[in-house]
Amino acid sequence: MERTKNRIFIGIDNGVTGGITILSESGFVHLHIATPIKNCLNYTKKKAFHNRVNYPELYDILFDNIANDIPFCMIERPMVNPGRFQATTSALRALEATEIILEELKIPYQFIDSKEWQKALLPSGLQKEELKKAANDVVRRLFPKQEIVNADSILIAEYCRRIKK
Repeated sequence: MERTKNRIFIGIDNGVTGGITILSESGFVHLHIATPIKNCLNYTKKKAFHNRVNYPELYDILFDNIANDIPFCMIERPMVNPGRFQATTSALRALEATEIILEELKIPYQFIDSKEWQKALLPSGLQKEELKKAANDVVRRLFPKQEIVNADSILIAEYCRRIKK
């Protein structure tokens, strides 16, 4: 007998300090991890290191966790700020690696601005420094048994689940 396909919702907080969450249609947390990264020698002449998405590991994790399910992914649009060149470069490199994996696995995805999911799930009027605490507080209320690795990825997945149901 063939297994029934379930819809799953993937939330990705982009970047080397980001996270990935997969929720079932019922809201069960199927997977919640920090983005797998590797530390590599930088490409500049000066001795330095930088973090990159660990492509094979992320590919295998997503491949193993989407199985025969019907996935849909929302990935947070990266911060692009010419005044923060190194952070922007890191975010765009992470996005490119992640996007290639999604395309290879044929996982449909769309980009989402942080303001969109925050408006739907967090209280209004929060200042920048209050957003991380609020996100953690909301995740603790919605998923009280879940150990939080990255609150943003859980909330992105939850927002995806709510609007794609």
